[in-house]
Amino acid sequence: MFKRILVPVDGSETSNRALVAALQIARETGGRIRVIHSVDELVYVADTAFDPTILRSAREWAGKILQEALAVANATGVPADSRLVEAPGRRLGDIVADEARAWEADLVVVGTHGRKGVGRVLLGSGAEQVLRASRVPVLSVRGSNNPVHD
Repeated sequence: MFKRILVPVDGSETSNRALVAALQIARETGGRIRVIHSVDELVYVADTAFDPTILRSAREWAGKILQEALAVANATGVPADSRLVEAPGRRLGDIVADEARAWEADLVVVGTHGRKGVGRVLLGSGAEQVLRASRVPVLSVRGSNNPVHD
């Protein structure tokens, strides 16, 4: 059923939980995963005292995040690849939706911090952006420090 699973990762515990869930699904369905990470150059050049080494460091950090995710996938035997997306000024949801479309993913697995109220309004919700923009099913995986409250 789900053969091509896209997983946005940022190195957080929450995105790592999403990666593990995606790997379990891929293993059960004989699927493969693609991990992606996005770097927004505009965040780093907006400062008037821009230092080009900051952007280089951001790219290196992103590469490390992707390598670590691929190492986890390789340890499970699930076929995986990665992609670093440089998308200045674009929203996460649009980036993930475009990558899912281009790669022909049939599932996106995304971690969510489960923020509510003011925290969600102030910080936004990357997972919600992905849910709204994606044309394929999205599985949202909560971080361990975000229990479901009734």
